[in-house]
Amino acid sequence: MNTDTHTRSAPGATALTARGIDVGYRDQRVISGLDIDIPRGAVTSVIGPNGCGKSTLLKALCRLLPLRAGEVTIDGTPLSRVPSRVLARRLGVLPQNPVAPEGVLVADLVVLGRHPHRSWIRQWAADDDDAVREALELTGVADLADRAVDSLSGGQRQRVWLSMALAQQTDILLLDEPTTYLDLAHSLDVLDLIDSMQADHGRTVVMVLHDLALACRYSDNLVVMRDGAVVAQGDPADIVTEELLDSVFGLNARILPDPVSDRPLIVPVGRRRLTGVA
Repeated sequence: MNTDTHTRSAPGATALTARGIDVGYRDQRVISGLDIDIPRGAVTSVIGPNGCGKSTLLKALCRLLPLRAGEVTIDGTPLSRVPSRVLARRLGVLPQNPVAPEGVLVADLVVLGRHPHRSWIRQWAADDDDAVREALELTGVADLADRAVDSLSGGQRQRVWLSMALAQQTDILLLDEPTTYLDLAHSLDVLDLIDSMQADHGRTVVMVLHDLALACRYSDNLVVMRDGAVVAQGDPADIVTEELLDSVFGLNARILPDPVSDRPLIVPVGRRRLTGVA
């Protein structure tokens, strides 16, 4: 089979599938016997309490962590059979807390996103320039192109890393905490960008998020994890309940209609009350 070319699945088909996967670190098993389907052309968010295996799952889905058992497939082809360079043209990854080489410039880092598309036969071309320029502009860092990455704020660096992932121009993007270090306004900018990539270009996005409200608003498909297992998956409106939030997160909350979307709005209930509290 020639894995360098593939038939794109129809809209709504599965892009990534995991069956019975076991994943861990050294003698610690984090995920055991997990099954999951990632729908093509949708935004999937993985949520769950700290330490439940969200980032570990993402690493397993892109072969950054070896499987101890089970199998992950991309468009029906086992990941283990896809050459690394081919996989990098089909699947882009933004890991948590990436580190850039000391002194590297923003533009030079984003250029690395084009590496999978180049070879000794195909050298740098005009479409590479276009891809880098578009990625810088989409993430709002074009004016930082000549700055050193390590001179930027955490939020600026995060947008630069996202720009590199976008320059890779893959159909599937795996993003581990893409809003890390970003304030609320910039978090919304990044999630709006991710949303438009799905709506305008049909990209498949899988992202780990901690903010439950934003995960509900920006996800077509929500995966809820606890203790290395998937406890719920589906449309946020169908699966997010007060009982689920209590059992998974230990969170006392109310679910209300979101006034700006058709998704559930999570309102945490703390000890403070407006009535009778100074």
